Parts: sequence; structure tokens; C-alpha cells
Amino acid sequence: MLNAKPKVLVLLSGGLDSTLAVKAMLEQGLDVEAAIFTTPFCLCDKCAAGSVVKKFGIKAHAVFLGQEYLDLVANPPRGYGSQMNPCIDCRILMFGKAKELAQELGAKCVVTGEVLDERPFSQTKRAMELIERKAGLEGKILRPLSAKLLPETEFEKSGYVNREKLYSIRGRRRLPQMDLAKEWGIKDYPCPSGGCLLTDPRFAQRLKDLLKHKKCLKIDDVALLRIGRHFRVDGCKVVVGRNEAENQSLLALASQKKQPWLEVVEYMGPITLLEEKCPDKVMYKAAEVTVRYSDAEKGVEVDVKQVVAGNVRIVRATAASDEEIELFRI
Repeated sequence: MLNAKPKVLVLLSGGLDSTLAVKAMLEQGLDVEAAIFTTPFCLCDKCAAGSVVKKFGIKAHAVFLGQEYLDLVANPPRGYGSQMNPCIDCRILMFGKAKELAQELGAKCVVTGEVLDERPFSQTKRAMELIERKAGLEGKILRPLSAKLLPETEFEKSGYVNREKLYSIRGRRRLPQMDLAKEWGIKDYPCPSGGCLLTDPRFAQRLKDLLKHKKCLKIDDVALLRIGRHFRVDGCKVVVGRNEAENQSLLALASQKKQPWLEVVEYMGPITLLEEKCPDKVMYKAAEVTVRYSDAEKGVEVDVKQVVAGNVRIVRATAASDEEIELFRI
């Protein structure tokens, strides 16, 4: 081992694996800083990542992948995983940004908590090698939890880290990680769960529908995809709020983007947003959908307020049938 104390950049999500990666590097006496990546589709618990930073007293850097990432999701060169998750291209982009940050910080190595074969699409040996090559980090990404099962990195060859004190964890079971966490006194780590909306089947269906009707994906599109009940009526997008918070969000979007919206006048119910001005027959169907999710009795005709470009119109409508609802639902 050399006497120098080199700096490494660890990609930190706040989950158990990345937390262990941080600890493994600290155990070897390295200077550790963290990169915390987020995207418009993140479900990750940033409080968990913050807790790790605080627990170990390391410096953290927040990196947001915005429009560049949305363009990638809309057209991933290497395709999708189980749903709309472009995991390989996502990792290539993320590691490319990590490489730039590491160079700025003077970090000699990029470190991740990836475990060989834990994720079937992006964490096979072949996928890892492809990602490294495309990100310009071939042989320069250290995965301490599976290092003994992978080719020796340049960082290990340099003598900065003791390979014998790294690990050979493989597969989807987390018992080895849990045992290691217990040994190091690491508690209260998040349960393993999807940290990305793109892997959620319902959300993925909404996104597929959107990309059929729009050439590009914007941040506002993703914000709308995350809330409400979504319907497509004769090619027009209809979004119905599920609670007061979503109603307020839909009203805010309607005001900001001058989009049409509806609500039942005499009963408690949702705000319904249309993404664009639609034909009268679509507006009427949207009114029926709005009534369906209000407190109005079935079969009772009620007043529905339609607001289009600041102009208010009242129409009479009854609730859409369950069959129609399912026909329109995205």
C-alpha cells in the first residue's frame, strides 16, 4: 500500500449496497466523497442518502439528470428493461457525469455499490463491461462488494486499495450485505424496493401512451404523469385528480399552461385537466368522467363547469359508465 490517501467518488443512493460501498472505502483509509444522482423519475429516499453522508461525515455532490435524461428515455439506444427503464443507457450517462465530477474533484476512482448479477439487465458482467467502455471508464470503476469476482481495476493495481479486503458478493439475495451491515453497525437502511418510476407497470403504460402522441418528453410531462387518473378520449389526454393535493396541482398546471379544466358544481369531486383544447364531444365525455369520480349519484344529471382559455361554460352531464371508464383508461 502507498502512503498517499487518494480521493474516491462513490455513487450514493442511500440504499444498503451503496452505503456499504462508502463504508468499505472508509475502512481502507480513503478520502471519500459522494455523488447523489436524481432524475425526474426518482422514487429514491434522499433522506436516506443524507443520513449516510451525515453518519460518515463525508462530502456530497447532488447531480440532477434533466432534459438529457428525458431524451434518453424517449429513445434509448440500447432499449428498455422490463418496463420503460433504459437501465444500461442510464448507467452510461450517469457514469459519464461521474467521470466529469471525479476529474473536477481530483478523485482517482469511481466507486459503486453494484453487486454482480443483482439486476439482470444492467449488472451482469457483460453489461458492466459495456457500460464502462461507453462511459470512458473501462477498468476504472471499483465495485467493492463484488470486486473479487471481477477483473482487477486500475485503482487496485495502483496499490491504493487492498483487494484482499474487498468482497465477492453475487446475486439478488441480500443476506451477505445484511451480515456485513451488522458487522459494521449499520442499521435502519431502506428496504430494497423500486427506486425508479420507469419500472412501475402502470407508470410505464402512461409513458408509452404519451410517447405515442408526443415527439419529445419534457419535465412538465413527467410531473403530470406522476399524478391523477389518466384517460385518452378520442386522442385527447384527460387527467382526473384523486385527492385535494392532486386537484390543487392540476389547477396550478391549468393556470400556468392555460389548459382546459372541469369540475362538478354542486358536489365534491375532482379537478379534471385536458392537455389541450379538444372538440366539444371530447369535452362532454370529460365532463361525464368528472361526474363519475364526484359524489354525485349515479344516473343523476348535474352541472359541470368547463373552463377554456378563461371562458366558463356550464354543461349538464351524468356519470360515465364503468365500461366507458375502462375503455378510456390509460
